[in-house]
Amino acid sequence: MELLERIEEHLEASHMSATRFGRRVVGDPRFVADLRAGRRPRRRTIEKVESYLQTDTVPQ
Repeated sequence: MELLERIEEHLEASHMSATRFGRRVVGDPRFVADLRAGRRPRRRTIEKVESYLQTDTVPQ
């Protein structure tokens, strides 16, 4: 599954805004919007996002 798809699923499950996610995870409120527009993140940024997605628990 692509990184953006995983982020979108997390946003839906957690009811978190894209802006809040970007600010919280990588310090960039436009991060998700930029990904949606075709931005390709650096490896270190991908690692930060992956780590967050693996450790953040979403209430069911």
